[in-house]
Amino acid sequence: MSDTTRKKVVVQRGLWFEEFETGVLYQHRPGRTITEADNVLFTTLTMNTQALHLDAAFSDALPPFHQRLVNSMFTLSTLVGLSVAQLTQGTIVGNLGFGEVAFPKPLFHGDTLYAETEVTDKRESKSRPGEGIVTFSHVGRNQHGDIVATASRKTMVRKRPEGEIE
Repeated sequence: MSDTTRKKVVVQRGLWFEEFETGVLYQHRPGRTITEADNVLFTTLTMNTQALHLDAAFSDALPPFHQRLVNSMFTLSTLVGLSVAQLTQGTIVGNLGFGEVAFPKPLFHGDTLYAETEVTDKRESKSRPGEGIVTFSHVGRNQHGDIVATASRKTMVRKRPEGEIE
C-alpha cells in the first residue's frame, strides 16, 4: 500500500444519541468472573467494613448463605461497567441518576456476572442542543441465569458530531 492510499479506520466507541432505539436489548459480552481479590479490594477501598464481605469465618457460620457475599455496590458498578464498551464509550456526557436498584440474589466469589441493557426511553435535551437523554434498564445475571441485580439509569449522551459519516 502506498503512502497516498489511506486505510479505513474504525474507532471503538459507544452509540450516539441518534443510534439508540427504545426497546432494543443489548447483551454485553464477555461476562466478568468475580474474584475474592475484587471483592476485598472494592470493599476496603470504599471503607465498607461489613463482615459479610471481609470475614470468612463469620460469614461461613451465618445462614442462609454460609459464605461471604460480593459487595452489592461492586455488583452494580460492574453491571454498568460491562455496558460501557457497547453503549457509551466516548459518547456519554454523564450519568444523571439511578433508580429502581435491586439485588434479588447475591453474587459469590467465583460467580460470573453477565449484563444486558434495554433502552427504555430517549428524548432530546431541552437545554443542551447537542445532547439527548437516554434511559437504560440494566439486568445482571450469574452463570446460572439467576437475576442478581437490576437498575434503571438515566444518562446524557452526545449527538453525532456534524460531518461524521454514519
